Amino acid sequence: MNKVISIVIPLYNEEETLPVLYDRLTQSLNTDFFFCNYQIIFVNDGSTDKTYSILQEYAYSDTGVTVINFSRNFGHMVAITAGLDYAMGDYVVMMDGDLQDQPEDLIVMYKKLQEGYDVVYSQRLEKQFSWWKKYSSRAFLWVLKWILNEQVEMSTTVFRMMRKKVVDQVVKLREGQRYVIGIIGWVGFKHTSVPLKHAAREYGETKYSFLQQIALAIDTICSFSTYPLKLITRLGFLCMLGSFVFSFYIIFQYFYYASPVPGWASLILAIIFIGGLQVFSIGILGEYLGRSYMEIKQRPLYVVDQVINGPERRDKFYKEKKRKWL
Repeated sequence: MNKVISIVIPLYNEEETLPVLYDRLTQSLNTDFFFCNYQIIFVNDGSTDKTYSILQEYAYSDTGVTVINFSRNFGHMVAITAGLDYAMGDYVVMMDGDLQDQPEDLIVMYKKLQEGYDVVYSQRLEKQFSWWKKYSSRAFLWVLKWILNEQVEMSTTVFRMMRKKVVDQVVKLREGQRYVIGIIGWVGFKHTSVPLKHAAREYGETKYSFLQQIALAIDTICSFSTYPLKLITRLGFLCMLGSFVFSFYIIFQYFYYASPVPGWASLILAIIFIGGLQVFSIGILGEYLGRSYMEIKQRPLYVVDQVINGPERRDKFYKEKKRKWL
């Protein structure tokens, strides 16, 4: 029985990488997956260079290419979500378009998936990132696993292959503050990793700045855990306990040694500490309140300007292929 593999690739200003990516990807699919039909889903996330014009050429010349063009930039995770919404394959792959995750490794992931797994993700070897990104990624993953109350499979790599049943469950979850990798772990199923070499980026530069990584970390923590809210309660309790202990110390000093405890510095420090704690607590509450406000609006995750080789054309293509198989 012929199978279909869908590859979801979000793109933002990748005009230099795109030709090499397309050539290597199609060559790998036609060589290693000769028994499959493929669907390459390129999601143009508001690129300002020639990315979209190049994608149009590919889509008009290759029926296996689906292009989703956003009306503006909606973000990396939302672009991946759009690709999953349009994925029709029995197997669905998520990968970035910078070629640091290599198309030739798809067959390795596919073979691992056939061992009875539902999700296979890349365990990057010799990561080609800056030192601060390596350690910040490890720290983020450690913190996320520590604060989660549920047994959720977590990793930080986008590159993965899944069975369609996993994707069907993932696309049902439509929260606006999205960490797709975490959602895939949350829905469950059988996960495993496979060690793959991480390539250096040859063209362009990373689209994730340090501040964007921090924002993604905050979104993820607030989306998957209420631990920060519990942390406020615990900090408040510790401050109250500390104030009681300090009060008893002052009383003891006054009655036992007949001397009050002097020091404006300690008083000012206490005021600054309590004030900072209050602002920090209000900030955490504001983060959750703001996210609730955005979710209540129920706006669509993204707005599509144009889809080339969308579901209608793809359905017709597969029906024609099926007649040939029969």
